[in-house]
Amino acid sequence: MTTPTIDLIAAVLFGVAVLHTFSAKLFERLAHRYPRHAGLLHLLGEVEVVFGFWAIVLVLVMALVTGGSSALDYAESRNYTEPLFVFVVMVVAASRPVMQTVLRVVDTLARWLPMPAPLATAWLGLAAVPLLGSLITEPAAMTLAALLLARLVFRPEVPERAKYVALGALFVNVSIGGTLTSYAAPPVLMVAGTWQWDSAFMLATFGWKAALAVLVNASLATLMLRRHLQAPLNAAEAAGSAAVPWAVVAVHLVLLAGVVMLAHHPVAFLALFLLFLGFTQAYSRHQDPLILKEALLVGFFLAGLVVLGGLQRWWLQPIVAGLEPLALFFGALGLTAVTDNAALTYLGSLIQGISDESKYMLVAGAVAGGGLTVIANAPNPAGVALLRRGFADESIGAGGLLLGALVPTVVAAAAFLLL
Repeated sequence: MTTPTIDLIAAVLFGVAVLHTFSAKLFERLAHRYPRHAGLLHLLGEVEVVFGFWAIVLVLVMALVTGGSSALDYAESRNYTEPLFVFVVMVVAASRPVMQTVLRVVDTLARWLPMPAPLATAWLGLAAVPLLGSLITEPAAMTLAALLLARLVFRPEVPERAKYVALGALFVNVSIGGTLTSYAAPPVLMVAGTWQWDSAFMLATFGWKAALAVLVNASLATLMLRRHLQAPLNAAEAAGSAAVPWAVVAVHLVLLAGVVMLAHHPVAFLALFLLFLGFTQAYSRHQDPLILKEALLVGFFLAGLVVLGGLQRWWLQPIVAGLEPLALFFGALGLTAVTDNAALTYLGSLIQGISDESKYMLVAGAVAGGGLTVIANAPNPAGVALLRRGFADESIGAGGLLLGALVPTVVAAAAFLLL
C-alpha cells in the first residue's frame, strides 16, 4: 500500500531516471575527461544500469519513509516475468548455433534479391527479422537483428548519423513488427486478453499496416546506408569459425521455441534455460561465449522499469482516460517516449467502458512510438546493449536515437492513421 508521499517521490525519481537516460552519453564523455573517477562515471553512463539504479534508490527511500517491510513487500509484489524472459531469450537467441542458422537463411535470401549482397543483408535485417518478431517475440527478434547488423552497419567507419538512422529504423520496426500476432509485442499482450484480441484480429487490424510501414522504413534506411556498407561476413565467419552440427542446432532451436512458447511462465522457461546452460557446457566446442553480461544488464534495466513504473499510475491513467481517440493516439505516441509502452497500454486496459476506436488508437500510438527512446519498448535495451560498441564513446545518445527514429515513427503513425 503506497501513500501520496511515496507516489510523489516515485514520480520524481522516475523523472530523474528519464533525464539520466538522456544524459548517459555525457557521463561517458566525463569518464574520459576525469580518468580518476572513470569507473563510477562509466557505470553511470551505462544506459542499461539507469533504471535499475534508481529503482534501488526508490526502494531504499521507501524503506526510510514507510519501513523496510513495506518497501520489500512492494518490490516483491512486482511481476518480473518480462525482465526474466528477455534475459533468457537474449542468451539463447545469441548462441552460435542459432545465429549461424539465421545468418545462413539471410545469406540465401540475400542472393535472391535484385540488389548487392550488403544492401540485401541490411534490408533483411531491418525488415524481415523485425517481422519475424511476431512469431518468435520482439526481444528475440531484436537480439537476432542487432547481431546480424552489428558487423555490417554498426562499424566505427560508418558515419554516426547513418548508424542512428539504422538504429531508429530497427527500433521502430521491431516495435510495430510484433503486431501481426497477439502475443509477441508487450504492449499488445497487455490488452489482448482483456479486450479479446486474438492473432487473426491483430493481423487484420494492425499487422498488414505494420508490415507495410516496416518495409518502407527498412527501404529508406537501406537507401541511406548504401554508400557505407561493405560485403557481409558469411555465416561461419560472423557467428563462429566452425560450422555447428545439425543435431546441436536442432537442440538449440527446440529450446528457443520452448522458451518463446512458455514466455509467460517463468518457472518453465527458466527450467529450459538451465537445460540450455548444461547443454552448452557439454558441447562447448560448438559455442561462443554466451552474452550473459549484456543480457543481465538488460534484465536489470527492465526490472528497474517495472519497479519505478509501478508507481506512476496515479498520473498516467487520468491522462490516458481523459483523451479523445485522435488525441489519445498522439498522447500515447508521446508518452511512450518517457515510459514503457506496455505499461501505457496496461493502464488503458483498466479503463472501464473505453471505446473500440480508443482501444485502437491507444495501442497504435504506443507501438508507433516504441522506437523513440531506449525505455519506450522493452526490447530496446537489448538493442542498445548489443550495438553501443559501434558508436562513438561506446554509448548511444538519446538525442541521436530520437532524431534517427523520427522518420520511421512518422511512417508508422501514418500507416496506422491513414490506411
